[in-house]
Amino acid sequence: MTGTPSQGGGEFHAGQLLDRRYPGRVMHITFPDNFPRESVTVVAQLTGLASDKRVRIMVVGQAVPGAAAAARQIRGARRDVLIGFVSPHEDPDSIGAACDLTLGTDPLARGAGIVDSARTMGARSFVHYSFPRHLSQRLVAQGRDAMARACRRRGIKFYQVEAPDPAGGEGLTAARRFVLEDVPRRLDTLGTATAFYATCDGLQEPLIKAILTAGSGYFVEQDVPSPIAGYPEALGLKISAERADSVALVQAEIRRAIAEKGMSGHFGGWAADPDAVALRAATALLVDAADGKADPRDSTTVLRYLTAEAGVPLRIHRYAPGRNHWLITMDHVTY
Repeated sequence: MTGTPSQGGGEFHAGQLLDRRYPGRVMHITFPDNFPRESVTVVAQLTGLASDKRVRIMVVGQAVPGAAAAARQIRGARRDVLIGFVSPHEDPDSIGAACDLTLGTDPLARGAGIVDSARTMGARSFVHYSFPRHLSQRLVAQGRDAMARACRRRGIKFYQVEAPDPAGGEGLTAARRFVLEDVPRRLDTLGTATAFYATCDGLQEPLIKAILTAGSGYFVEQDVPSPIAGYPEALGLKISAERADSVALVQAEIRRAIAEKGMSGHFGGWAADPDAVALRAATALLVDAADGKADPRDSTTVLRYLTAEAGVPLRIHRYAPGRNHWLITMDHVTY
């Protein structure tokens, strides 16, 4: 289960890739775009899949509300199903027993790293866009707090700005419009040396566009720091599914397009999409685990599968001792 392309293009593309990798063996479904209000639907979708006795592995990325409840129900009926979560939205302490493997990015390390990269790029102010639903997630809130602390340490002014929730009443269109209108206002009041960050996938494209249009400001990283998150749409790049798998090719296209607009050094991210990498790695690892060929609770094994999918170096550590939850970081890339 992944989001639709509008909710998470990287995860959706990873689901399509897995369908091709395991022909005839994958059922790729998507959760509703309005998932915060449709957790019952998410539960029904996942438990419905588990009723098929052919299903041995379930991977959910991002693991939106309802995924943990579904996993607990599935556990009660079928102990033989292996379950993997990517970037869970629910409290990390509540999901450990519900699944066999959880993967996501490291909010504390990222928070400090993003601010350090912003300062190196030239930022003196930092604007953090989010909304209550996201900040109610422990790891998202911890990441925001880590950014605020790092800003104080680096002498950068930190501004928390509430954006409309794309899953709220006015939808994604209103949230994107807010960002397009707010970025130039912030640059006028805070100055051109202002960095921006948003906790929502759907706000990355308008944020990149607004900074490009203004010709100033910094876009340090996405919430899911991927070269295919927001950049192709904002820069007008035509990247096919096959080309999207080439890290070097996609980054070269981004650098070229940004340089043509005279904004080199103002944008960044990671070389590979961590959620897409985690979705593919979790699936490959659990397929092998179902055949008794791999241990999803061994850190060395988890790192090996992630590295094989990423194609670039990465680091992991456990969320807590003894947990089956690993947090991922990669090196920052500047465009």
